Amino acid sequence: MERFTISLDRQLAREFDQLIRAKGYVNRSEAVRDVLREKLEQSRLLREEAPYCIAALSYIYNHHERELAERLTAAQHRHHDLCVSTLHAHLDHDNCMETVILRGPTRAVRAFAEAIMAERGVRHGQLNLVPADLSTAEHRHHPDHGHGAGHPYHLHSRPKT
Repeated sequence: MERFTISLDRQLAREFDQLIRAKGYVNRSEAVRDVLREKLEQSRLLREEAPYCIAALSYIYNHHERELAERLTAAQHRHHDLCVSTLHAHLDHDNCMETVILRGPTRAVRAFAEAIMAERGVRHGQLNLVPADLSTAEHRHHPDHGHGAGHPYHLHSRPKT
C-alpha cells in the first residue's frame, strides 16, 4: 500500500467528511480510493481505453406501445452474446422497467444500449458502464454446476480497478 498526503481547505474537508459519513465510509482513505477508482474508470471510458466492460442498462417503457416488448426481446436475442440477464418489473398499468446486465466489447455494449433507448416508446434509459478485464478460462468447476460437457470454457469479468 502506498501512502500520500493531501491538503484541503477547512470547508472542503468538512463537506467531504459529511459526504463520507452519509455514504457510510469508515474512514477518509476508503472514500478517496472509491473517488479515484470512479474518476479513473470515467477517464478510461472517455478516452476509449476500456475495450471491454460490464454494464447495466435500465429503461422504462410503455408496454401498450405497439410491438415494443417484442422488439426489445428480439434485440436482446440478436445480441445474446452481450446480454447476460434481464430483470423485468411492472411499475403500473402502463409502464414497465427493465434492467439488462451486459458484458462485452464496450463499443458493442454502447451501440446496443443506444439502439434500445432509441426505440419508440422507451423512456428514461440510462447505461452504467464499468471498464473490465475479460478473459476466457477453462472450466475447472464441478461438472454439475450448470455447464455441460460441451461448454468447458466460461468468461471471467473483473472491474479494472
